[in-house]
Amino acid sequence: MANKEKELTFEENLEKLEMIVKNLESGNIPLDDAIKNFNEATLLAKKCDEKLKNAEEQVNKIVNKDGTLEEFNVED
Repeated sequence: MANKEKELTFEENLEKLEMIVKNLESGNIPLDDAIKNFNEATLLAKKCDEKLKNAEEQVNKIVNKDGTLEEFNVED
């Protein structure tokens, strides 16, 4: 059985990203650790962006009376 890592929620990823940013902004971190943290922050930001895009796609759909989904477009 494969050991799968639990996927964090958007909020958990964002909180972790904010902690890394605060740590990096403090300037009290060795260069090697700063590079490691920067790389981790980049991955977390990407995950957050993907989750936001996915949520936006879901929100932009409406459910028709027959249960099918349709893109919701606002006409100006």
